[in-house]
Amino acid sequence: MKIFSPAHFLHVPFLLILGLLGACSSYEQFAQVSEEYEIPSRVFRSDYNHTWQAVQQVVKNYDLSVMNQSTGVIKSRWIDNTLEINFTDSFSKTDAINAAKFKLIINVIKGYRGQNEVSKVTIFKRQMIEQDPLQGFKIIPTDKILENTLLYRIERVLAIDRKLQEIEKQKAAAAEAADF
Repeated sequence: MKIFSPAHFLHVPFLLILGLLGACSSYEQFAQVSEEYEIPSRVFRSDYNHTWQAVQQVVKNYDLSVMNQSTGVIKSRWIDNTLEINFTDSFSKTDAINAAKFKLIINVIKGYRGQNEVSKVTIFKRQMIEQDPLQGFKIIPTDKILENTLLYRIERVLAIDRKLQEIEKQKAAAAEAADF
């Protein structure tokens, strides 16, 4: 039978404090990781078909491999962006990279807020760089600039379409009033 002295219990608060301090630092790492891997998305107050058409209009200049409206998925082929990456990194202390490429995966989802139909667009950019041909490509986190720019453009296309529909309704109402 082992008997514990009061000195054994003095270590318990010390270990508890160390555990709490470690938990705080791991939360900061978790917050950083969750921000880093957060996929840019936006909910639009527009029906699925209008949102899909706006997304198509915005990404029409990209080389697309998949465009399936029934599943709401658009995927691009690998797009070379070595010049852009080297230009933005030209002021940093790191060496220039040999090659860079990215792929876009866009998902459009239909949903409802109350009685109104809404659409959620999620854009994921997978960025890969190659600094040394012997090591091959490695995935790096995205800066989310392209994704947020595309979401903004989709929002603007939908806003312009809404405004054009309002103008058409006003013209139709004015033409109908002029007939009487």
